[in-house]
Amino acid sequence: MAHDEELLPENTSGYKLSQPKQSLAEYQKMDENDESLQRYKASLGLSGGKDISDPSDPRVCIIKSLTMESPGRDPVVIDLSTPGSVETMKKTPFKIKEGAAFTMSAQFKVQHEILSGLHYVQAIKRKGLPIPGGKSDEMIGSYAPNTEQNPLYTKKFQEETTPTGWAARGKYDVRSSFVDDDKKTHLQFDWAFEIDKDW
Repeated sequence: MAHDEELLPENTSGYKLSQPKQSLAEYQKMDENDESLQRYKASLGLSGGKDISDPSDPRVCIIKSLTMESPGRDPVVIDLSTPGSVETMKKTPFKIKEGAAFTMSAQFKVQHEILSGLHYVQAIKRKGLPIPGGKSDEMIGSYAPNTEQNPLYTKKFQEETTPTGWAARGKYDVRSSFVDDDKKTHLQFDWAFEIDKDW
C-alpha cells in the first residue's frame, strides 16, 4: 500500500536495531545455547507454538479492531475486520466528552514473517487545517507471527485527555496509519470524532 508522507513515523536519530532484520527461518535457527539470543527471540514472541498464518492472505499485519476506553462509559470497539467498517468510521463520528481521559488500544494479527517496528501514526485536522500538536506517533513494537497459544496481539496506547471549553467542542477529522520501520503501510484510514459537553 502506498503511504501518506504525513503519516510516516518520525525519524529517530541515532536509533539502531539491536539485531539486523532477518527472516523468520533465520531467527528460529539462532543458537539455542546462547542465552542472550534466547532472550531476544523471546522478546519477539518466538517461543514456539503452531504458526496460524493464513497462506491465502499475503498481509503481514492485519489490524482487527480499535478500542476506546474511558472511565464512566462502556468501551467503544471499532471492528475493522467487518466489510465497510473503515468507510463507516469516516461518516459516523463518535462522541467524546470534553475533559475526559481515554485510552486507545489496537488488536492485530501478525503472520508469515517478523513485523519490525510497527508504529501507529495519526494526524488530526479541524475544518481542513492541522491542529497544533495534532500529529502523534506511537511505537507499537516488533512482533513474531501469532500462534495458536497467542492468536492476537493487543497494544494499549498512552492515556490522553480531551481539551475543554467551547472552543474545543466540535468535529475533528483524523487520518491514521499503521506503518512499520520499512515504511510499509499496513492500514491507513480516515475517521472522525466530536468533542461535546457530555457523552
